[in-house]
Amino acid sequence: MSVTPKSAEEIAKMRVAGRLAAEVLDFIEPHVKPGITTDELDRLCHDYMVNVQQTIPAPLNYAPPGYSPYPKSICTSVNHVVCHGVPGERKLKSGDIVNLDITVIKDGFHGDTSRMFCVGPPSVQAKRLCEITYECMWRGIAMVRAGARLGDIGHAIQSHAEKNGCSVVREFCGHGIGRRFHEEPQVLHYGRPGSGLVLEAGMTFTIEPMINAGRADIRALADGWTIVTKDHSLSAQYEHTVLVTDEGYEVMTVSAGMPAPPAFVTAAHV
Repeated sequence: MSVTPKSAEEIAKMRVAGRLAAEVLDFIEPHVKPGITTDELDRLCHDYMVNVQQTIPAPLNYAPPGYSPYPKSICTSVNHVVCHGVPGERKLKSGDIVNLDITVIKDGFHGDTSRMFCVGPPSVQAKRLCEITYECMWRGIAMVRAGARLGDIGHAIQSHAEKNGCSVVREFCGHGIGRRFHEEPQVLHYGRPGSGLVLEAGMTFTIEPMINAGRADIRALADGWTIVTKDHSLSAQYEHTVLVTDEGYEVMTVSAGMPAPPAFVTAAHV
């Protein structure tokens, strides 16, 4: 596995791309209400990216080997949809939870982030799943530093999810990111501490655990993109793009409206 740390100039451009991706989520949050369709959310985000930010929506027409081109500018994954939900005519209703996954390209560099949104008051189970998933992402992020290993990240995520009675989707993972949407390394959300690639300052990658309230098993729908839980249980995901530093990490997908880190992260950085 060949992973090339980013230069100072590349890192500066990735900070900009990351902030812009996060700001799309800030922009769309007030619109995530009962009655809106996922297609309308996609259109609003597309117009904001293209016309306001002058960014390129990376998912639009993205076609990795074996896939047909993705037809929309964002991913909208509702309730039991694990990831890559394709926006369409579905109207959000009160009690739904939805992950909005945003990737923009600015000056040749990608910024990639996602958040969960509750549509009206969530159920107790849905609220708890979103909270656990958010904590899982941050427990993974908190392991990042030069000299740590990828397995440390996965183990921290897996341990927290399973301790809370949830399961980790294993078929999808975080990824290196920069000039390309998906680069090395693959960042698994499960694993053994002390295993895997040794992290170096300047590496950039996403941490984006997909956590299910039920079993980990998933299946793909006929559109070739949408992934759902086999047991129809709820699924949640959060994602940040992270830079490895000598002292620890820097979250690159920051914005004014992003949710605050959990208390255990804040306390560790006082």
